[in-house]
Amino acid sequence: MATEDFFEGAEKLLEIWFGRQDGKFENGDLRKIPRKKYEDLLKAACCEVISYTSNDKIDAYVLSESSMFVTKRRFILKTCGTTTPIECIKPLLLNVHEFTGFDEVEDVFYSRKNFERPELQKDTYRNFKLEIESLDIMFKGTGVARCMCSSKTDDSWYLYALHPVECFGKEKQKPDQTLEILMTNLDPDVMQIFTKEQSANASQATQDSGKSELLPNMEIDDFLFEPCGYSMNGIAKEGHYMTIHITPQQEFSFVSFETNVPQSSYKELILKVLKTFQPEKCVLTMFTNEISPSNSNHKEFKYLTHLGEWQQDSNRTCSLKNHDLTVSFYSKYPS
Repeated sequence: MATEDFFEGAEKLLEIWFGRQDGKFENGDLRKIPRKKYEDLLKAACCEVISYTSNDKIDAYVLSESSMFVTKRRFILKTCGTTTPIECIKPLLLNVHEFTGFDEVEDVFYSRKNFERPELQKDTYRNFKLEIESLDIMFKGTGVARCMCSSKTDDSWYLYALHPVECFGKEKQKPDQTLEILMTNLDPDVMQIFTKEQSANASQATQDSGKSELLPNMEIDDFLFEPCGYSMNGIAKEGHYMTIHITPQQEFSFVSFETNVPQSSYKELILKVLKTFQPEKCVLTMFTNEISPSNSNHKEFKYLTHLGEWQQDSNRTCSLKNHDLTVSFYSKYPS
């Protein structure tokens, strides 16, 4: 395949939580950073804003390469292609210090699936060890890195997590959970929906694929790229979000689904997502903190050896300072 025809759908996902040393979180807000400052730091990551939605709890940006979400204390940047999100951390920290009222970094999570073509990435991003080195320099070596691998395929998932301060008290915590589904080798007929050849606009692609029904009652902001490719953010009044990004080209098709909507069992939602996109393989990741109503999913995932047509290859769990993590690998078995 010619290099110029390839696009890396797998995203680099950066999530940073901010706090105050005096514990008075009500005095800080990441949304005080001016829009122009966010646009400038996105240039360091090699992407730009396409559209924007917001409510009282969350600001959501559809980007030229995936999405950004900003809440009172949490910054999320999810970027595909050959973007460079680590390069935006330094300007972000400067803006946080100047505008928001926060004076400490509480948590950092940086994760990604293995790339199809790592040699096409910018230097730092061709090997996860190099990404770790860059993050360790920035955060003074206080992080921990993990690699989770499928037992049957060549899929892997990488995480760098940071806890530079003492574990904050439970009175400061609110329920937190994130489910991510990373899918590869998808049904070509489904992927065709996310091309200008079949869909006139993003609304038609969203409607025809049934994605708006995955998590109803979300305000949807979607975009269909030329000649193909699709991004969508959904936000709800409670500050919950979902985001879907699609690279439909058959030779390197990729879809990601992510949400922080709490559910005591994610099984039905995961099945809906898998049946919608029909991947050959997928990686499920789930973070929950101690008071999340989604905690029971960790035990359920352990014994969830089958999800419809998809069979679990391997399941890994680990505990971080404020979150538990489960990573499960699935592949479609022959009918």
